[in-house]
Amino acid sequence: MPQIDVSQYKTIVFDCDGVVLNSNQLKIQAYFDTAIKFGATDKQAKALVDYHVLLGGISRYTKFEYFLLEILGQPVTESAMQQLFDDFGNEVERLLSDCEIAPGIHSLRQAMPNSRWLVVSGGDQIELGKIFLQRGIAHHFDAGIYGSPDNKDEILARELAHGKIIKPALFLGDSKYDHVASTGAGLDFIFLSAWTDFEGWQEYCSSNKIMVLPSLSDLIPNNN
Repeated sequence: MPQIDVSQYKTIVFDCDGVVLNSNQLKIQAYFDTAIKFGATDKQAKALVDYHVLLGGISRYTKFEYFLLEILGQPVTESAMQQLFDDFGNEVERLLSDCEIAPGIHSLRQAMPNSRWLVVSGGDQIELGKIFLQRGIAHHFDAGIYGSPDNKDEILARELAHGKIIKPALFLGDSKYDHVASTGAGLDFIFLSAWTDFEGWQEYCSSNKIMVLPSLSDLIPNNN
C-alpha cells in the first residue's frame, strides 16, 4: 500500500460523503425517495439518481434544477425547489443520523494535533453542521465545515484567500470533481476508494496518476 507522511501538511480538507461518512448510497436513496414523493415515476427518479452519481460532489441545487427542467419538463419555480430541498433535507438528516463514521478519524486527528482540518462538501452547509454536531465529530474540523449553495471551487478559493487553508494542503475525496477542484486550487489530492460511488474510478485514478487509499484509517501514521 502507498505510504504518505500526512504530517507534512498544514491543512487537511475533507469531502463528506464517502470520506467522513459512509453516506453515498444513502444519498442515492434520498434522491430517489424525494423524486417519488414529488410525483416522479420510478424511471424519472432513477434518471435523477443517475445524474446525481454522474455529477459526484456537485450541489443538490444543480441536480434539482436539472430534475425539474430536463426530467420532468417543468419550470424551475421557487416553490418547487423549496419543496424538493425540504423533503431531501429531511431524508438526509434522517439517514445520516446513524450512518457509519470513517473508522480511524479520531486517531488520525490525535496524530495531527497541529494541522487545521475543514470539510468542503457538495452537501448543504447548514445541514452538514447539524449532522456533524449530532454525530460528535464537528470539533475535529477547527477550520470550518463548508458546503452548498457555494460549490467546491468557490469554497476553496475563498478559504485560501481568508487564510483558513494554509499550504501545503491535502484534499481527501472520492469523486472526479474533488480531484479537479482541489488540484485546480493547488492542493495535493488522495482518492479514498472504499465508499465511492464513482463508476470508473480505477481507470480515472490510473490515467491521472492519483494516489489511492481505501479509507482515512490508512493515513494514520504507523497504521500500515
